[in-house]
Amino acid sequence: MEMINATRMVAGYSVAVDRHGREQLVVVIKGTFVLPANGQAIRLHDEQLPLVMADTFSGEPGRTAPVQEIDFAPHKPACDVLLVGHARAPQGREVTRLRAGLRVGPMEKSFDVVGDRIWQAGLTGISASAPQPFTEKLVSYDTAFGGTDAGGAQEAMPETYLPNPVGRGWHHHLRSAWVDGKPLPNTEEVGQPVRSPDHPYTPVALGPVGRGWPQRARHAGTYDQAWMDKVFPFLPQDFDERYYQAAPQDQQVPVPAQPMEVVLSGFTADGVRQFVLPHFEAPVSIVPKRSAREDAHARLDTIVFEPDSERFTMSWRLARPLKKSIHEIAQVLVGRKGREWWQQREQLAFPIPVVMVPMEKPE
Repeated sequence: MEMINATRMVAGYSVAVDRHGREQLVVVIKGTFVLPANGQAIRLHDEQLPLVMADTFSGEPGRTAPVQEIDFAPHKPACDVLLVGHARAPQGREVTRLRAGLRVGPMEKSFDVVGDRIWQAGLTGISASAPQPFTEKLVSYDTAFGGTDAGGAQEAMPETYLPNPVGRGWHHHLRSAWVDGKPLPNTEEVGQPVRSPDHPYTPVALGPVGRGWPQRARHAGTYDQAWMDKVFPFLPQDFDERYYQAAPQDQQVPVPAQPMEVVLSGFTADGVRQFVLPHFEAPVSIVPKRSAREDAHARLDTIVFEPDSERFTMSWRLARPLKKSIHEIAQVLVGRKGREWWQQREQLAFPIPVVMVPMEKPE
């Protein structure tokens, strides 16, 4: 199969299997854009980021926060809105706490970013130290509430805060010698300051949620003996495609069908960045070998802001069921070509037969 990319963005394809065991062609288009100044129009970045071929993490996979997910999810029912980067104090002046937020269309999320603190054990119990001043602070599940509590050397198996296994600040065992000096999270829900190590606070970040965390795992389906006996190696019948959503529930918006206003607060040195995200069409033409051309549009289902690099990406996706295999598809065109290009293609694919005229014999 040949893919022709007629856009200035990157594009690729893969083959996925749905829960019915049927193969489908997945086409992904990804554009990298400059994060505009207030009120300016967006434009393509000179450097188009490549498609992500495997999940990436901030450190050891499974023990640190997800940073990027593979770009070839088969389908996302909604649009993920993600942000990877640092919160920044306005004009670079040190603060001990600031309010950060992200708004994209109907989705709005704000939270407090706090300087480094530690748990302190005293005569009256365990309390948080005063926050240290900062000019920038990473917003990540690595620095959000959560983590693993080894509970001291006596515990055979450490306990984990399942909503965020990679975070900091959570402790089930409150022995002073174990908790004293351990770090607190750098993010908090508005109006919910972290004051107790064993309280079930909500982890606050804007990046991807781990695939095995309960927020996503509840959509993965049931893998029991009946599945092993009757369904394996295919997905269980109760698999929910919401599992493919990398963003937490409060960072998902309906697939955009119109322009959306974007506001980033507390992630750039100028304090607030506000602009309009236009509605883009992403045409895709599929040319099967034995049937007529199919024209469709990919859906925008992933937006990732990277304010540290003054850029953001948008990804469009199209899934097309296959009758047998990918070999039934001749070409996939991403973007648009004019009528003349299609006519030339048809002439090359179906050339006019040459009529051989016999030469006259010489007398």
